[in-house]
Amino acid sequence: MAGLRFIREFRDPKLAQSLARQIAAEVDPNRTYRFMEFCGGHTHAIARYGIPALLPPNLRMIHGPGCPVCVLPPGRVAQAIAIAEQPNVTLCAYGDVLRVPARKGESLLAAKAQGADVRMVGSALEAVALAEANPQREVVFFAIGFETTTPPTAAAILTAQAKGLRNFSVLCCHVLTPSAIMSILESSEARRWGSAQLDGFVGPAHVSVVIGSRPYEFFAEEYQKPVVIAGFEPLDVLHALLLLVRQVNEGRAAVENQYTRAVTRDGNRKAQALVAQVFELRKTFAWRGLGVLPYSALRIRAGFSEFDAEARFAIPAPEISDHPACECGAILRGHKSPRDCKLFAKACTPETPLGSCMVSSEGACAAYYHYGRFQERSAAVEAEEV
Repeated sequence: MAGLRFIREFRDPKLAQSLARQIAAEVDPNRTYRFMEFCGGHTHAIARYGIPALLPPNLRMIHGPGCPVCVLPPGRVAQAIAIAEQPNVTLCAYGDVLRVPARKGESLLAAKAQGADVRMVGSALEAVALAEANPQREVVFFAIGFETTTPPTAAAILTAQAKGLRNFSVLCCHVLTPSAIMSILESSEARRWGSAQLDGFVGPAHVSVVIGSRPYEFFAEEYQKPVVIAGFEPLDVLHALLLLVRQVNEGRAAVENQYTRAVTRDGNRKAQALVAQVFELRKTFAWRGLGVLPYSALRIRAGFSEFDAEARFAIPAPEISDHPACECGAILRGHKSPRDCKLFAKACTPETPLGSCMVSSEGACAAYYHYGRFQERSAAVEAEEV
């Protein structure tokens, strides 16, 4: 009960309204504020708690590429499917990954329906345990995610090594947050927008617990974009937006840590050391929506190559494009919103996703589908009544 009470403190409606009034009082009515929430968890929270309805009309939230399931490129999903379809193989993955579309409706879930041994796991160590219990089968863990989920994958590889498991491997698709932010700031859309069109970032929460606030200092200094790291509760997000508004008004660009109860400047050094022991940078990696980015992802070090599924199975990563009418790529770059996609809530729904942004609850399209479209409908009804 104490934990629930602690959470409620960050969802207090009166405090939320007070923060909203502060934001409205401090925004300059003669300018527009555009802040990108990078993290998919923030996108979900913003939609779930109806935060846009509390903000002044000249403060706009832009969705970023911080959903780990959303940025997974179709070619990597196809590679996982190809491995899963091989005989004597069990492929393990986190739940949402199973539904990510690859090509012509194919997914890991569809492969499972066709007879492939695909398992949903809640952690990488579950896959290790499965390999230990089934020494006659090749068990592959499809590892995805940003810096948050990378240390557990490293721990799984080290555990498999300590146990002497020769039937466990990892298909590594871990990606890095700073590289994605860099790609947004260097994108062709950003250059067309001009520097004034993206005013700052709501920095990710869980990722920052691991890497700390230090990596964002480069973006504040080099690009003059303020970053405020925020927790996931509605009061966290509103407070972060107030801090961003103040920085913009004062002409400052600094990294501020609103989420001090969990994030430090240096982050979790033990987790960072664990990752550095097992992984190294890839020279290039293809992201969904962002293209091929240099030094934006991790691969397994040569010293642990026996646990590298890419080396073990030698499956090429094919070039596969998104559905031609899907706007997921533009949404991930912050160039468009879900409502700009002609497929949204029509051909593309959480039950029948055509793009990855509709799969995970952290995806912008899924968040809009579950929460935003009803808020927009309610607003339209209120306008008609007035």
